[in-house]
Amino acid sequence: MSHLFCFGFGFSAQHLAQKLSQKGWVISATARSKNKMKLLKLHNINLQLFDGSNPLEELSDLQNSTHVLLSVPPGEDGDPVYNLHQNEISTIKDLKWIGYLSSTGVYGDTKGEIVDESAPLLAKTKQGLRRVNAERLWTILSVKKKLPMHIFRLAGIYGPGRSAIDKVHNGTARLIIKAGHLFSRVHVDDIVAVLEASMQKPRPGAVYNICDEEPAMSSDVVKYAAQLMNMQPPPSIPFDDGSVSSMVRSFYSEFRRVDNSLVKSELGVSFIYPNYREGLSAILTQNSNS
Repeated sequence: MSHLFCFGFGFSAQHLAQKLSQKGWVISATARSKNKMKLLKLHNINLQLFDGSNPLEELSDLQNSTHVLLSVPPGEDGDPVYNLHQNEISTIKDLKWIGYLSSTGVYGDTKGEIVDESAPLLAKTKQGLRRVNAERLWTILSVKKKLPMHIFRLAGIYGPGRSAIDKVHNGTARLIIKAGHLFSRVHVDDIVAVLEASMQKPRPGAVYNICDEEPAMSSDVVKYAAQLMNMQPPPSIPFDDGSVSSMVRSFYSEFRRVDNSLVKSELGVSFIYPNYREGLSAILTQNSNS
């Protein structure tokens, strides 16, 4: 029986687990805190505590897994899963697939040039550099131990409950204007589709970009969400306005366009939501029907 173990149980991992659980998979996962575990107490999912400071108390679920998803972000001390459980992962008996969820931020700023999986990793932000180092460590380990490692570089993730639709609705959307500055994004359902396709067709050592077909200005996404909901968009804020935080400025300091052709040609994935307009429209429809 297929058994997925998720280190970290965030937005993407939860959607993948839900899909696979419906197909009869056994699902195990970790959560950061006991409060988080209570919130995530889902039917047929074995949850245990892992906050990155101590190893798992119980290893049987991990040892009995066939697939492992790594979605815990690296911190100041590196990747906590690598630091605490590389040996246990290396010795899983029936391991068929490992997926590491990274970020397109590893490419850094390309001044808008298109990057594919062979592009140099030019990250300069703190989080981007941490991701580069985590990818490097997992890659070295997987070669040394002959592990079925796959790296997925994700663009900005959105989906039901986590989109411009939700931010416009609850009044937290910001219309920051930086002309010509495009961001890549991806609907969570398309992330799940790519991960499933990779599990069905594993290629140890593979690296895949996961993003939709149309990078776009974040302001255009917010405006479209407001239009769909027949609401006024929030007031425009120039990028260099004093109210824009340093963290947001850092986000806008990099500009790249990401090529997703490898997941289509190698894994045969057709994107469910190839652009933000289709993705947001679907989310609004789902919200209306729920």
